[in-house]
Amino acid sequence: MKATVTWSKELQFIGESSSGHQILMDGDNAQAAASPMEYVLMAAGGCSSVDIISILGKARQQVTDCKVNLDSERAEGTPRVFTKIHLEFVVKGHDLSEKHVARAVQLSMEKYCSVSLMLSKSCDISHSYRIESA
Repeated sequence: MKATVTWSKELQFIGESSSGHQILMDGDNAQAAASPMEYVLMAAGGCSSVDIISILGKARQQVTDCKVNLDSERAEGTPRVFTKIHLEFVVKGHDLSEKHVARAVQLSMEKYCSVSLMLSKSCDISHSYRIESA
């Protein structure tokens, strides 16, 4: 995997992935776009959500919506690394099996989500889930 990050103006940068997708990052209190650390946090949510939807689809679960609420704490001093991250998955659907949802979340967090597994090497990561009827 490769990427480039190019300075745009002020503290704004354009990131481009090897697949050609671009994002805007802002290091000035996220005035024009998300900050790089916000993207890292969202990447953990996105990566794990992809896993969960894929696993539940293979289990023939009728998911209508999936959202993950992320809460984090960062170190006070420099570098302001993440010290804690909590992911709360909210999965909506028709007749969802709690067993399948619990297993999908567990597999994502313990085996498949590269972002969360990488972050877990340097900070405490916890998770929970909630099932809602569609």
